Amino acid sequence: MDLRELAAEIEPTSSRYAQQLGIERDDTWFLLKLQEELGELTQAFLMRTGRARTKGQTAEELDLNFRSELADVLCHVVLMAHHHGVDLQTEIERKWLAWGS
Repeated sequence: MDLRELAAEIEPTSSRYAQQLGIERDDTWFLLKLQEELGELTQAFLMRTGRARTKGQTAEELDLNFRSELADVLCHVVLMAHHHGVDLQTEIERKWLAWGS
């Protein structure tokens, strides 16, 4: 799956979520939602690495939560790019993959 396909698949889920909660997904929301997810990833990382309370979660639960939060951050980056009309696939090729040549 490429990032364009991912954007097309996750956009309806995000849109439904916002509609159900009465949220306007404007420029500010996309940025703040990404920041929120990054904070949750940070917390999951700290818990997984023993730098924060585990709240009684097992190592497996901590690992699953960390992986889930990574997915959330990626999806919100993709959603933000989609909202702004940025083709991440092209930008990654231009900015990152060009160095491999």
